[in-house]
Amino acid sequence: MEKIPFGKPHISGSELAYLQQVLDSASLSGDGAFTRKCQAWLENQLGTPKAMLTHSCTAALEMAAILSGVGPGDEVIMPSFTFVSTANAFVLRGATPVFVDIDPHSLNIDPHEIRAAITPRTRAIVVVHYAGHPCDMDAIQALCQQHGLLLIEDAAQAILTEYKGKKLGTIGDLGCLSFHETKNVISGEGGALLVNNPAFFERADVIWQKGTNRKAFFEGLVDKYTWVDVGSSYLPGELIAAFLYAQLEQAEQINQVRRGHWALYRQLLLPLAQAGYIELAEPLPAAGENAHIFHIMLPDAGQRTCLIQYLAQRAVSAVFHYIPLHSAPAGRQFGRAHGDLPHTDRVASSLLRLPLFPGMSASQVHYVCSQISQFFQCKHDPAPHSS
Repeated sequence: MEKIPFGKPHISGSELAYLQQVLDSASLSGDGAFTRKCQAWLENQLGTPKAMLTHSCTAALEMAAILSGVGPGDEVIMPSFTFVSTANAFVLRGATPVFVDIDPHSLNIDPHEIRAAITPRTRAIVVVHYAGHPCDMDAIQALCQQHGLLLIEDAAQAILTEYKGKKLGTIGDLGCLSFHETKNVISGEGGALLVNNPAFFERADVIWQKGTNRKAFFEGLVDKYTWVDVGSSYLPGELIAAFLYAQLEQAEQINQVRRGHWALYRQLLLPLAQAGYIELAEPLPAAGENAHIFHIMLPDAGQRTCLIQYLAQRAVSAVFHYIPLHSAPAGRQFGRAHGDLPHTDRVASSLLRLPLFPGMSASQVHYVCSQISQFFQCKHDPAPHSS
């Protein structure tokens, strides 16, 4: 059996043609024609008033942190079960991440835990839509309104996923997307900041343009541009934007293929879940979510390690994440956990992600599932290992 990678970048077919257009234009720096095309696509398809391409989702989060105005002494509530960029962006501004537990079913931040963690120092809530599955945005928005807090969405994994008719990333004041090669829609590296609150429009442009009023200059509003605020080089080059635009044109088709693989995985693995060997995620609706991740939950870290090794020996790559931020060295140094986080700890030690990418075949999904079934049928090492 040919090796089944955990992921494989999808090529739409138009990338080379669009890259050639950029090369023919002899203009490779950012904020060109393809940057504007991508931003217009995001605004039209997602329903956000302002989309800004960035060189990564990390950059989008850093821009969001600057726009939030947080600084030393301020607290920002977020899940511990997330990638480090979610917290780093706010640590770089001097704020303290406050890590709270996740809901054990959705694996998203628990609104009840958010409520308990709010203090007079809280300035913002950052939600992470894990696996492209929406957080309970109604409850979280209500908390933000009640306490006067900014709401920032880390929608890195959630391109085109909907929550009650609204696309994720467009519900909070600010939203952040990722186009890293591991995501559904890719540009190698890349991201976008969605600015949904008009109060941030003008400053977002300045921060994006390295802290200058360059946009105002090109619009004829000032006779020269200069340094007026903090900022950095957050925009990507035009080659990245051209590649991304080819992907955006096929975004819904990509998600549709992934949903098909997701549904097949669940169908084939359901007998193992019913027998109590594994836990499966809640069923996805037919549309509205993007099937970014298919994961299973093992009884403990020992069994997960054994299964990873078993699959690797049979040409299947499966991975886990994340090391919870509240237990990481930098998490303990720069942030704090609000109480115990038992669900986060359990999920982090038990969750296993299976291969899922558009170019995957149904026969490969069948093979992965057959190998997982054989693992649990093996008699030579049936006992789970404790973590």
